[in-house]
Amino acid sequence: MVATHPHSDHIGGMSVILNDFPIGHFVDSGYPYTSKTYENMLTTIDKKNIPFVTPKRGDKIDFSSGIDIQVLNPGSTYFTDDVNQNSIALKVTDGKVTFLLMGDAGLEAESAIMGAGYNVDADILKVGHHGSRTASGASFISAVSPAVSVIEVGAGNDYGHPHQETLDRLQKVSKVYRTDLDGTITITTDGSAYSISTQKTEPVQGAKSTSSGSVAYSSTSSTTTPKTEPTGSMTPSTEGSSVYVSDLSLKDEWVKVTNKGFSSVSLGGWKVEDEGSKHTYTFPSYTLDAGSSVTVYTIKGTDSATELYWQLGSPIWNNDGDTAYLYDNSGKLVSTLER
Repeated sequence: MVATHPHSDHIGGMSVILNDFPIGHFVDSGYPYTSKTYENMLTTIDKKNIPFVTPKRGDKIDFSSGIDIQVLNPGSTYFTDDVNQNSIALKVTDGKVTFLLMGDAGLEAESAIMGAGYNVDADILKVGHHGSRTASGASFISAVSPAVSVIEVGAGNDYGHPHQETLDRLQKVSKVYRTDLDGTITITTDGSAYSISTQKTEPVQGAKSTSSGSVAYSSTSSTTTPKTEPTGSMTPSTEGSSVYVSDLSLKDEWVKVTNKGFSSVSLGGWKVEDEGSKHTYTFPSYTLDAGSSVTVYTIKGTDSATELYWQLGSPIWNNDGDTAYLYDNSGKLVSTLER
């Protein structure tokens, strides 16, 4: 298992996997970071005595015979105060098929990787930082020359990802798939060719030609409807497994909690906290109906059926980035959302 970096949109589901599956090897960027999500993940790894490593550029990961996994990032020293730039980036080679997985690494990391002389050419690129303009630089994409680019991005996200200039750059050289439009994207290879299937289309066959580097595609439209996933990451509990933080506005100072289940949930005693637990909101006696949402505003106001108020006189959410944590009435973390 690889945790590219400790932001909650990348590790928010780790505790479930660590508890439900046998993990024999855990790879982490090792970049210092303080959040409850990250601390909980490390605690679980420690309790289960799972082997834990923090590789550097040039290291290899022993995964399986015939599959080469090379670490391209981070380097021997970390970038200062930038969690994304210190993401683990991997080049995975299975026979003739290559994957480049960039996490949230951006322009600085790309420049460092190429500056160190590493070959980044790949058939399939997992695009860095959700298609942001802060990644996928022109020289980097030219060097990668992907046939397929995959952007993992939430529909209607507040950041405007993927940015159009990045899309334009990728679409000139590759077939672009996006999780917000295509749903789950699965790429399968036998080391000589690969196929791509999504929740919205039939499988696509691809094989990189040794002469021209082109890829032949054939696809047929399908009526399969992609599954809509929640924006916030969820840590299943018992009663609260259907409730999650669905949205957070740092600028307008509110957090939204949604019940995607089929029955109502009593939120009395549940809590919302910001990064570092500097501020805590405790829900009063309140029932969140199935399929409904409630918005908790930082400011003072009068509670209603769909709006609750923290009754604070000053803003609390950090506009430079913050995380909302939702705990059930037993104190168990059930959901996080990072902005």
